Amino acid sequence: MQLLNDTVTVALADQGQGRTFLLLHGGAGPASVAGLATALSARARVLTPTHPGFNGQPRPQGCASAGDLAKAYLDLLERMDLKDVIIVGNSFGGWVAAEMALLAPRRLAGIVLLNAVGIDGVIVDPVGLAPAERAAKAFHDPQRYSLAPASPEAAAIMAANHAALHAYARQPFMHDPTLRARLAELRVAALVAWGASDGIVDVAYGRRLCDSMPGAAFAIVEEAGHFPHIEQLQQVLGLIDDFSRAQML
Repeated sequence: MQLLNDTVTVALADQGQGRTFLLLHGGAGPASVAGLATALSARARVLTPTHPGFNGQPRPQGCASAGDLAKAYLDLLERMDLKDVIIVGNSFGGWVAAEMALLAPRRLAGIVLLNAVGIDGVIVDPVGLAPAERAAKAFHDPQRYSLAPASPEAAAIMAANHAALHAYARQPFMHDPTLRARLAELRVAALVAWGASDGIVDVAYGRRLCDSMPGAAFAIVEEAGHFPHIEQLQQVLGLIDDFSRAQML
């Protein structure tokens, strides 16, 4: 899809019917949210864009921040004339979701942030870690989830994804020093769900993020790390379902 006067091209998966969810992946790429997209599409419409620069997609030079992505995805909602949308964002995707909610809350019913980044604090950069150490930081049960690429092609995609992530948020790393103060102006409902075993951004970071948003709810996902929707899919689906129903009352 062409966005922002045809200056940004976004690959978009569109599946399911019903209320619209916009699902935003983090630095691990769209494959990291594919299972959640499939499960959620059994009960709703799910739009899953691939951020420009990820999975071989082009990234124009002017698309270089979470805010730039937020503007592109708000244009997507405008072009599709979508309202009452719930954004679900993991990690870097959660930061983009928060920026969207601050820029244009009128099309949104709420945001769900899964181990999101964006505010200042301790954020581990997994890119420089060996695969085993990266998995240990990212997962409650790292033995089940290998982050080592299975082929040269997969290694190339992973390297390109890491480069794209750093292009969006290398300096300062994975946060905007102004975001925490701006979140005080948030005018949509928010749920912050956090994998209890996250070694990239810990629970204290998650609680601080939640406390930055008026009326936001916080939920711990036990036996999960940075990707709670992978390790505890059914629990995360339940949290999203409850949140979605609450926004329809």
